[in-house]
Amino acid sequence: MRRYVRVAALCLGCGLCSLLYGFSQLALSLEQEPGWRKLQAQDAVVPVRRQKAAAGGRAAAAGSAGRGEHGRTSNLSVSYWNSYWMLPSDVCGMNCFWEAAFRYSSVKTWNAEKMHLAVVACGERLEETVTMLRSAIIFSVKPLQFHIFAEDQLHNGFKGILDVLPYQEKFNYTLYPITFPTENAAEWKKLFKPCASQRLFLPLILKDVDSLLYVDTDILFLRPVDDIWYFLKKFNSTQIAAMAPEHEEPRIGWYNRFARHPFYGITGINSGVMLMNMTRIRRKYFKNDMTTARLRWGEILMPLLKKYKLNITWGDQDLLNIIFFHNPECLFVFPCQWNYRPDHCIYGSNCQEAEEEGIFILHGNRGVYHDDKQPAFRSVYKAIKNYLFGDDLGHSLLQPLELELQKTMHTYCGRIYKIFIKQLTKSIRDVYDRRSKGR
Repeated sequence: MRRYVRVAALCLGCGLCSLLYGFSQLALSLEQEPGWRKLQAQDAVVPVRRQKAAAGGRAAAAGSAGRGEHGRTSNLSVSYWNSYWMLPSDVCGMNCFWEAAFRYSSVKTWNAEKMHLAVVACGERLEETVTMLRSAIIFSVKPLQFHIFAEDQLHNGFKGILDVLPYQEKFNYTLYPITFPTENAAEWKKLFKPCASQRLFLPLILKDVDSLLYVDTDILFLRPVDDIWYFLKKFNSTQIAAMAPEHEEPRIGWYNRFARHPFYGITGINSGVMLMNMTRIRRKYFKNDMTTARLRWGEILMPLLKKYKLNITWGDQDLLNIIFFHNPECLFVFPCQWNYRPDHCIYGSNCQEAEEEGIFILHGNRGVYHDDKQPAFRSVYKAIKNYLFGDDLGHSLLQPLELELQKTMHTYCGRIYKIFIKQLTKSIRDVYDRRSKGR
């Protein structure tokens, strides 16, 4: 009997060793598989807010600052962690599991309290991006979590500006490197505009973020981010994202006249303002025209690019149009005033909602903030860029802006300049109403 016990114990020990060996080989294979990589050469650069080394030389961990422990900084608005914690598990090293667990435990508390806003900045977009962030801070009520994806050479610029902005209690931010899948990384980076297609991979990178508002750098908020964030509650059970139409008037529409690929609805959608329930995106299996099998988000992007790359003009926006053409039930469409562009007024006003209620979110695409082609758009941009936090919003922002807009009445957009300040006036009044009530 004793012999059988010894044999059974020996078999159990061998089985346990085999199991441990199998797990170690699996972990090694995952670590060696091709996955994601940084496009920049300085792979050691981490996304940070304001770095302060811990006693042991280790960078401060992410999370709620001001606790004075684990080497964290004392500023409430600072969060700071290694970029690879946010990437898929196949890029993690030997300590990935424990580091990711440590990061998650300290950041998780913010998720239910903050609105998450993401932006991608490459090239000469630092000033434009900061101006957009300023507009979000000025009017929003709930705290904001900014996810800023930027080329390495822009990181110090962001830190130098954002770390000294007033109202630090209203926002937190994290800087991330530009990150694409290894396969065709260079092609993804140059698609349409430098780094623009980064937005397609946000659900795969920000795995711990449930919902997110992505905006282009040339966006200006003229009312609180809270109000567009509220659309998430209006999603039905099948909707995973919200965008505005590309055009209101089909006669001047681009997609319905020129597109050589499928697109959503009558005139397509514009992805410059994109609200996402990323949990639903990650779980969804999408219908497509490449296979009878439905594909998940991470599986559908590269096949789409390969099939349509010779037929698309607007890069990642075209790919989104193709996806939602095949899955129209997944899209919530919000009105044009939430993504108001020059096309809504350069040929005459064609956004009725903006005429009635004003512009909620201004989108200065085609570089109109930086040239004289659309002076009304440029006037709003300059007014917000030059506004000093703490100054009276009426005297220092609204009144000078109205005077500048009156000088643009020789243009089609300038003729309806009051829609540029209609909602802005209400937003400023609401700011002071909240302050008077101590909120």
